[in-house]
Amino acid sequence: MLAAAAETANAPIHWADLGLRPGIDLGFFTLRFYSLAYLAGIVLGYFHLIKMLKQPGAPMAQRHAEDLFFWCTLGIILGGRIGYATFYEPSLWANPDQLVQLWNGGMSFHGGVMGVLLAIAWVAWRNNLNFIRMCDYISVNVAFGMFLGRIANFINGELWGRPTDVAWGMVFPRAGPLPRHPSQLYEAGLEGLAMIVIMLSLFWLTRARYRPGFLVGVFTAGIALARFTVEFFREPDEQLAEFAASTGLSMGQWLTLPMIAVGVGIVIWSLTRPAIGQQAKAPVADPA
Repeated sequence: MLAAAAETANAPIHWADLGLRPGIDLGFFTLRFYSLAYLAGIVLGYFHLIKMLKQPGAPMAQRHAEDLFFWCTLGIILGGRIGYATFYEPSLWANPDQLVQLWNGGMSFHGGVMGVLLAIAWVAWRNNLNFIRMCDYISVNVAFGMFLGRIANFINGELWGRPTDVAWGMVFPRAGPLPRHPSQLYEAGLEGLAMIVIMLSLFWLTRARYRPGFLVGVFTAGIALARFTVEFFREPDEQLAEFAASTGLSMGQWLTLPMIAVGVGIVIWSLTRPAIGQQAKAPVADPA
């Protein structure tokens, strides 16, 4: 009996036994949690941004946030899909009908970031606003969507990790019989919860928002470092497994290295400049 209990205790967790479903079955249509995660992340980020704009020092008005809500949503969807096709699945460019099938999955974080940056740049240019300070405020809210998106990846049983013998290893139905790291949850913790705590703390508990570039620099370096770390536990995309084996790093890790460098550079640049409202001391004239 003890041997049987020990064997059961050491058995891996089976994802299929968790009773998870990819969405809500409405009969004529399945409302997928992945889509709901994107929507909830954007809406939550929007309402938190409105709250931020009510604080002193805001670089834009609520009407600008409403513009950003539309353009950033478009940037996430188009940038994420185009980035995925470019970096992870180039064959999609030869099949435009599959390229537009967003419901079949395949969104690139890095492509989504580029889409959001273009959206912010467009709104900033059109309204003569400070691009860097807008990025600061938007960056505080991105991790909401990252957290919900990774939880949705876990619910879908996709983007699993590498084979492992850790006690919490999990067998995913489409990944063979070996237990694997639930890397989606690692990403939810690092890219999501950890960054939420860091960014909210910096905005609400410090004067970081008065240093242009500091918040977006911390976010860029932090999210990239989190992604770089988790990639050691995540199974590379099947079509890029050979690339990862030959270069020693996954495509995701190679794409995060420039982000880490850029983020650190922006933070250093921010700290070398006077904060908003901080007047440079004029030199004291010699007495006549």
